[in-house]
Amino acid sequence: MTTTLKSRGALRRTMLALAALGVAAVATGCGFHLRGSGGTYTLPFNAIYVGLPESSPLAIELKRNIRVNGHTTVATSKADADGVIEVLTNPEKTRTKSILSLNSNGRVREYLLSYNILFRVTDKAGKELLAPTNIVLGRPITFSETQLLAKEQEEALLYKDMQADLVQQMMRRMAAIKPGAPAPAPTPSGVLPGVLSAPDVTAPTAPAAPPVR
Repeated sequence: MTTTLKSRGALRRTMLALAALGVAAVATGCGFHLRGSGGTYTLPFNAIYVGLPESSPLAIELKRNIRVNGHTTVATSKADADGVIEVLTNPEKTRTKSILSLNSNGRVREYLLSYNILFRVTDKAGKELLAPTNIVLGRPITFSETQLLAKEQEEALLYKDMQADLVQQMMRRMAAIKPGAPAPAPTPSGVLPGVLSAPDVTAPTAPAAPPVR
């Protein structure tokens, strides 16, 4: 009897696993992508210039995405491009780490890692095709004094994940550009919908004094 129940349990787990795999396959076939795994964005340019140093990790990730998404090539100079990406902030200096929460002893329990980029797109003559757009991303990370090395590695992976996410959001915005139309209004600074940001911290307001009778 026990053996039969175990067999049935194993069979049920196997069927559930196969069903999950089937759902994943259907989702992938329909174009669903996990965050950071990338989507398909066709840019409205024959060639685009990336205004970042060749060694910049963001430039490398961005160029890789441009090459694998459609017909657009990466130009080596502005003169050879019909689109120019201008990054208005230094991507190596816009990564921040702030305290997100404390434990009951007043020690750090969580940090918030943030990464933001301000960029715009022009044609080679300098005409603005995409107004300055600010993208701000954040990821929480727990802290442990006994696992410093592991947490450093986790932090590096989270920044890499944010960079991939940031590039995907840049690609999505550039894919929506219509070169013959006026540049859309700039997006407000701050966190995009659905993206975690540092909580707003405001000082508590003191209660109003009772009226003097």
